[in-house]
Amino acid sequence: MKTLNVVAAIIKKDNRILATKRGYGEFINMWEFPGGKIEENESKKDALIREIKEELDCVIKPTEFALNVEYQYPDFYLKMSCFWAVIESGTPKLLEHNDAKWLSKSELDSVEWIEADIQIIDYLKENMED
Repeated sequence: MKTLNVVAAIIKKDNRILATKRGYGEFINMWEFPGGKIEENESKKDALIREIKEELDCVIKPTEFALNVEYQYPDFYLKMSCFWAVIESGTPKLLEHNDAKWLSKSELDSVEWIEADIQIIDYLKENMED
């Protein structure tokens, strides 16, 4: 079984976090935290900065590690490292997603999350301010 090592950004602005709606692949139209695969010889933070630039055309600064998520999908095993981040420059543009929303803590359950990302939602419910 294939293992995917990925990173995800919990991008925070004004007590809200950025959720993105997938525009492609098996999980199209489900919501996720933006990010992607770690390339060979790339640090997790460098991978996250690169992926957000590719997906949203903005520059982020990962501020601190949040949590690791491991999830078994039918066809692969996911290992995801999640980091809190802020936007340093630019405004998110939807280059690979169908939609994006800034969600408050009370709005986290208002979208349909990809299965693995639900662990991040549980983390945010405990760690986000109201």
